[in-house]
Amino acid sequence: MYLKKLIILILSFLFIGCVSIPPEAPKLSTELGKRINSIESANIKLLNKFFDQKRDDIDEFINEEWTPLFAKNIFSNSKISKIWDTIVKENKKQDRLTFLVKMGPKLQNKINEKRLELITPIDELESTIEKAIRTEYRQARVINNSITSLLVSASEVSENRDRYLGMLGATDNKIVNVIDKTDDFISKLLKKSKDAPSKVDKAQVFIKKMNSLRDSI
Repeated sequence: MYLKKLIILILSFLFIGCVSIPPEAPKLSTELGKRINSIESANIKLLNKFFDQKRDDIDEFINEEWTPLFAKNIFSNSKISKIWDTIVKENKKQDRLTFLVKMGPKLQNKINEKRLELITPIDELESTIEKAIRTEYRQARVINNSITSLLVSASEVSENRDRYLGMLGATDNKIVNVIDKTDDFISKLLKKSKDAPSKVDKAQVFIKKMNSLRDSI
């Protein structure tokens, strides 16, 4: 993260022996604290937009692949198929309406259940990443506040050097890696499957991978 590099750079200047600290430095450090808040907000918004797009992709999978397969399986039931064939043959508008009124809500409930099953891992992963990002920026604010204090009073800088730098644990790469994997998993989910079992299997594989990804953070 650029922000961490900037903080490390400031720390580096502080830790080069008895440097002369300009009077403007504390004010600049305070301004940096304000920028940390703005950058955090921007990053969270980008994260939310990314996962909004992933939820749209899940909806596409539900609408384009899972729902047609589900409807086909429903009408492959001999009892339901026979009733529907009779309704079509007799061509009575009221019978068709009655059938749809009875079956429609049941079908929609099943579709909603599947969507929730696929969306939940996405929501949980987004929440986990957002918490990790906020924790990191909170840590950055703590460090920046400490830097501001050091700029005002540069005593004991050498003693505190390792402790402050150690607080800048590198979680950036992990978060970027998780987001890349999320994109990859959803891309695989959206790939057209040749047969019905594959469509069902890949949905389950997707859920398993997303839960594993969430637990890795």
